[in-house]
Amino acid sequence: MVKVLFNADDFGLTKGVTDGILHSHTNGVVQSTTLMMNGLATEYAVEKAKLFPSLHVGIHLVLTYGKPLSEDVPTLVNEQGVFRYTNAFLKMEPPNLEEVEKEWRAQLDAFLATGLPLHHIDSHHHVHGWDVFKELIVKLSNEYQVPVRYTDSLKNYPDILLTDSLWLDFYEDGANEDLFSRLKSLESKSVEIMTHPAIVDLDLRSVSSYQDKREDELHILCNIKIPEWVVMMQ
Repeated sequence: MVKVLFNADDFGLTKGVTDGILHSHTNGVVQSTTLMMNGLATEYAVEKAKLFPSLHVGIHLVLTYGKPLSEDVPTLVNEQGVFRYTNAFLKMEPPNLEEVEKEWRAQLDAFLATGLPLHHIDSHHHVHGWDVFKELIVKLSNEYQVPVRYTDSLKNYPDILLTDSLWLDFYEDGANEDLFSRLKSLESKSVEIMTHPAIVDLDLRSVSSYQDKREDELHILCNIKIPEWVVMMQ
């Protein structure tokens, strides 16, 4: 038996993304999602989440998209005031850790201010898995008393991990109904499946290169059958 958690990233990025995630929960297998506190539809997502308490909501920490919540983090932003880091952050100089901690605490505190229970921590583009953030993530996990999405950098801290492993292949061409036959070879007791369901809207086309495939994911997540050897995590 394997415990499986389907998590949908990017809650609050746009209204279409938010609606797609909610549909994949109410009509499909998605059990949890992670909220971007600087998304185009963050407030909308919070309102919707409160109508569906069965959907667990965590935080999608951001360092590679949009504007920070903090005003005084000069080394994290470019001249336009948006984060200067990208999904290619591993090739960039490590950031000022004090400023990152300040910003991520601002995002976490903004989440808690919504009144939603904080389910877990993960991040946009897996930036929390950058080795330079290992101690910071462990500290935030312990302080806010929530688990963290698995990354290799944290494998020696099993007590704070949400699952034993993370399945990243449900993405682009890997997002297909053959998921569970591929999962059978996984040697883990628990696994999180990262997903990105959405109803594609104009806002999404303006902010993300991953677009139409999100609707394919939505369809699959609403139609996939759970085999007997899988236990869905609560």
